[in-house]
Amino acid sequence: MSAYGRYLPKFAGADAQVVGVSTDSIYSHIAWQEKSIGWQEYPLASDYWPHGGTAQKYGILREGEPLPGINERAIFIVDKDGKIAFAKTYELGQEPDYEELVSALEKVNARSSAA
Repeated sequence: MSAYGRYLPKFAGADAQVVGVSTDSIYSHIAWQEKSIGWQEYPLASDYWPHGGTAQKYGILREGEPLPGINERAIFIVDKDGKIAFAKTYELGQEPDYEELVSALEKVNARSSAA
């Protein structure tokens, strides 16, 4: 997750905002940053109550083993019209290909500009 910090200028250059969302509580996010990963340079949102409501709507809430009740690691790019323009899930330990995300953002922006 902290690798996003290195790519924030590229995301900003593609007119994008990074937001991390998990089913953990706000207090868990604070403790996780204080004790494990360090403070992030982008917002972390809590999908704690109703538990996983947003993850469920996006189809990424884990209901079975392993680790039921958490969301899958997923990336969504939402265009300026509020439509999902890119979606991809990853294994929990897998880092996304950030260059792939920047490329996808540039394509979304090019389509928006052409419309």
